[in-house]
Amino acid sequence: MKAKAVVLILAALCFVGVAVSYGADDAFMGTWKLNEAKSKLAPGETRNNTVVYEASGDSVKVTTDGTGPDGAAVHSEWTGKFDGKDYPVTGSPTSDMRSYKKIDDHTLAITVKKGGKVTDSGRIVVSADGKTRTVTTHGTDEKGNKTTSTAVYDKQ
Repeated sequence: MKAKAVVLILAALCFVGVAVSYGADDAFMGTWKLNEAKSKLAPGETRNNTVVYEASGDSVKVTTDGTGPDGAAVHSEWTGKFDGKDYPVTGSPTSDMRSYKKIDDHTLAITVKKGGKVTDSGRIVVSADGKTRTVTTHGTDEKGNKTTSTAVYDKQ
């Protein structure tokens, strides 16, 4: 009887360990700070100084803090899955929907929308060592001009 109890306890611990490590192993999870010296941001673009990826049930919550095109503080939140479907963004002056699609363990495709129209799209790539996150986006500004930005973030 004691052997069965030990086996059940070990099985339960293994299950918990796998469940906990799933989110911890994801290269995107954690806090990222903008490295302005390595970044090339388009003029008038929202500058996300801090980005936090965290588990939220079976979804991911992405919280950004930075400054908007007018220089005012911006705090936005997105909760969804990396499944390519649109999920709402709150607090952003430049977007109301966002989708992420996982390409591989270190790459996401992102699409940003405002009023049903795609305003930005691009790739988010975490380096092999997990210390750097590079966001490259292509979009259109409020005047209809094409923009390209590369934001580099350091893991905290």
